[in-house]
Amino acid sequence: MYALALATDYDGTLAENGVVSDATRAALGRLKETGRKLIMVTGRELADLASVFPELGIFDKVVAENGALVYTPASKEERILAPAPPAEFVDRLMMRKIAPLSIGRSVVATREPNETIVLEVIKDLGLELEIIFNKGAVMVLPSGVNKATGLAAALEDLELSAHNVVGIGDAENDHAFLRAVGFGVAVANALPKVRETAGHVTNGARGAGVRELIEGLISHDAALLDTARQRIEIGADDGSGAVMQLSPRGGGVLLAGTSGIGKSTLATALTERFVEQGFQFCVLDPEGDYEELEDVLVVGDAKSPPSSREIFDLLSKPSNNVAVNMLGIKTAERPNAFAKLLPELAALRARTGRPHWLIIDEAHHLLPHARDGTSFALPKSLSATILVTVHPDLVSRDVLAGVDTVLALGPEADKVVESFCAAIGEGVPPGVVPPPENKVLHWNRSTADPARPISIERPRQERKRHIRKYAEGDLGDNSFYFRGADRKLNLKAQNLMMFLHIAEGIDDRTWEHHLRAGDYSAWFRDQVKDQGLAEEAAVIEDDDSLDPHRSRAAIAEAVHRRYTAPAD
Repeated sequence: MYALALATDYDGTLAENGVVSDATRAALGRLKETGRKLIMVTGRELADLASVFPELGIFDKVVAENGALVYTPASKEERILAPAPPAEFVDRLMMRKIAPLSIGRSVVATREPNETIVLEVIKDLGLELEIIFNKGAVMVLPSGVNKATGLAAALEDLELSAHNVVGIGDAENDHAFLRAVGFGVAVANALPKVRETAGHVTNGARGAGVRELIEGLISHDAALLDTARQRIEIGADDGSGAVMQLSPRGGGVLLAGTSGIGKSTLATALTERFVEQGFQFCVLDPEGDYEELEDVLVVGDAKSPPSSREIFDLLSKPSNNVAVNMLGIKTAERPNAFAKLLPELAALRARTGRPHWLIIDEAHHLLPHARDGTSFALPKSLSATILVTVHPDLVSRDVLAGVDTVLALGPEADKVVESFCAAIGEGVPPGVVPPPENKVLHWNRSTADPARPISIERPRQERKRHIRKYAEGDLGDNSFYFRGADRKLNLKAQNLMMFLHIAEGIDDRTWEHHLRAGDYSAWFRDQVKDQGLAEEAAVIEDDDSLDPHRSRAAIAEAVHRRYTAPAD
């Protein structure tokens, strides 16, 4: 399931003249039986609501007083989200003989046309209060308190994201929460402006409209929510101007290209779109490439393996995005560590719909072809999962079969698509040619459209060089080996700090052998992927006037300056 909760207004939506019909009660029960949550979002005070609808126990949460109070029927716990109304304000309204007048835990309620007097009192006392209308009702609350803020508090308790909630309402005070949910619906009797706010208007009025929505939810689930609110824009087709989008209810995404071509930059751009749209994401990061990503909490580092408990404690809050840094795990052990995480991630997604997006970097390493036939605990559709890889042909065939969208980068993008098609036993689509420079080849398998080059906006945050990965991590197969002219040594430097440590202790002959062969600059360029450091090292390698002591010192100085100096 993707639509995991229904949030409904009471008066004029669930109820007619304050009464909920037997048919509507039965529909709520059917929805509850599917495992979905029920949340009531109302302007009524709690005691008043309980008097007209004693069956509150069917709801998991009740947001009352227009967002100022959250009530949990199962435990009878009340949580006040806003301060009580100022005594001086209430006294002044009573002196002005406002009627009707109801004083809740936070809300003060009356009816039109008393709003004129209420506003005068607010101004006279200099209070930061806000008037909210609801089909003739006038509610006064602290500024910033509304149904959307109350619903957000209830969803945090339930560990749900608003993206996975369908909301339905009818009146002015429903605008805020209908805009906040993943899919906002208005009943047929809703005010015209509310119908404009909603993404859908039911054919039925009041309870009939709610029943109509419930049957649609049970029958169609995520398909009902396939709206612009749920999609992210990834780029535009230069030819037609068509906007390319990704949806969490679509299949997986393959993001592939040769090394150093910009895959992580594109992945970073996608995370920015997720943040803008309020989607939670989790990055599985074998090499620490996303350690400095904005809006992300990192678990694990070069010295400490990521803790499963910490990962899921953080993910339990919908507003947290998490990068799982696996540098502290030995290279050969990372696929197994990843495989252990997947069942827990799948269980969290089944229960909460989150994280909405998974990004699996170095997918050929974490989901290798050798594991075909075994369970990765991912949904068969591989929905909302982005596979980042240099070698799509080395990724598990079972996993590749769930890919719906291919984003191929670089001058060999056509070969990337061909490699993917060969791996899954599918014909190459039309239009597969290398894209122009700075374009990405986009192909959606679920449509008959040909592959086409698209323009993608670069991320606001240019990906920084991730110092710890190269300075302190384990580069695995990309390590440097001091072997010497006679190849009698096999000293492994798995990172730059170990490189300097070994360099300081080896004999001059071994040091000079690699220096004059240009091995240091080649390693910096090809494995550490630091062109600037490689160029500095090449100058030192070519300088015959430097003895072993001075060349060692010069290389060490360049590394320390770039990797251990304080950040600007």
